Amino acid sequence: MSRIGRFVDSLEETIIALLLALMTIVTFSQVVARYGFNAGWGGALEFTRVLFAWLILFGMSYGIKIGAHLGVDAVIRLLPKPLFRAAALLGAALTVLYAALLFDAAWFGGLLGLENKGSTGGAYAYVERFYRLPIGMEDLKWPGFIQEWFGVRERVPRWIPYIILPIGLLLLAFRAVQAFVLIATGKKEAIIAAHEAEELVAENKDVLKD
Repeated sequence: MSRIGRFVDSLEETIIALLLALMTIVTFSQVVARYGFNAGWGGALEFTRVLFAWLILFGMSYGIKIGAHLGVDAVIRLLPKPLFRAAALLGAALTVLYAALLFDAAWFGGLLGLENKGSTGGAYAYVERFYRLPIGMEDLKWPGFIQEWFGVRERVPRWIPYIILPIGLLLLAFRAVQAFVLIATGKKEAIIAAHEAEELVAENKDVLKD
């Protein structure tokens, strides 16, 4: 788990840094191009939206790793320590279930005895559907040399930007399982560990006294 964890850590941090850098470069270059040269890239806005979506979906798993998700734990902290740990474990387990259901809900329907109507539902099936359909993005287009070299269609297929949906959910499930193990072994208190209000009060306690 530690080797896999280190690999995922490095992967998430590298991709998040690249996404932030790309968003900054594209946005800055568009401002310069539009206001300085009355020009610009037509697909910049859509590309930036895609980058932002990727950043969110990578960030939700990385947020668990660094304890950046906010949580309301005023009630469960009143419980005895064993019950508090049980509640924390339940939270981690429900996060795994949430990610699994959004990834593909067919297995859950099978458990409930529901008939499969030909569509599994979930992020995996959603991306697979767009992979089979020749639907492109609205404004995102391949550069001319890519079209010539590889003989691809002009517009970028929708499944390429949307593939982050199942990837992000798999990473979320991985982080939730990782948190469950850490909570069970006493190395972590809960899946949610960030309390920004408390931190702000602690940082500004001297100011409040004045």
